[in-house]
Amino acid sequence: MRIDTGTAGERERGLAAAAAALRRGQLVGLPLDVAYGIAADAFTARGTQALRDAKGRSDLSIPVMVPKVSTVAGIAEVSPVAKALMIGFWPGPLTIVLRAHPTLAWSLTDASGRIAVRMPLHPLALELLDRTGPLGVVAAAPAAQPGPATADAAFSDGLDEHLDVLLDAGALPMGAASAVVDLTGTVPVLLRPGPLDVADLVEACPDLVVPSKGTGVSGT
Repeated sequence: MRIDTGTAGERERGLAAAAAALRRGQLVGLPLDVAYGIAADAFTARGTQALRDAKGRSDLSIPVMVPKVSTVAGIAEVSPVAKALMIGFWPGPLTIVLRAHPTLAWSLTDASGRIAVRMPLHPLALELLDRTGPLGVVAAAPAAQPGPATADAAFSDGLDEHLDVLLDAGALPMGAASAVVDLTGTVPVLLRPGPLDVADLVEACPDLVVPSKGTGVSGT
């Protein structure tokens, strides 16, 4: 079901339908910042498996989107540095890699117990997250696609067939995939600069290690 969210009535209908679909373990297409993503309930095994099936990768790394900074403490270890970065750059294009709480009943962490967390900028995504709580979200299409992101382009090649609901918010502004900072080691490391000014990141995190070239990581 594709819903154009351009009017207040359809926006509410779309949000309600998307939240219900996610609770059932189904997939939802939604706008993020500069790209469309595919979302699943972070705590529903059926949903996260469907997400991996849709992308055709059993080893797919799935970042987690959250509605607010305070949500993160419930899913991962939050240091003062992590909190400073969240307050300084969220909502927005910054993904932070943290140690997930080992007691969580989900299948999103990698082999070393790490999880990538972000609070997206698009208001529609934030409204949905407010209703659902944390969602596992991956980009629908490669970040390097030319031109503004649209639902038609993002969910081509049959991806839309995996969705129960698609929230169409029109064309999204052009931009780079999010910056990524890894806080799971002995020192914080910038894995990808993204659209953020590195100097601003260093101001918020003075110990940040900035490699000469970013390391490829999964994120949106």
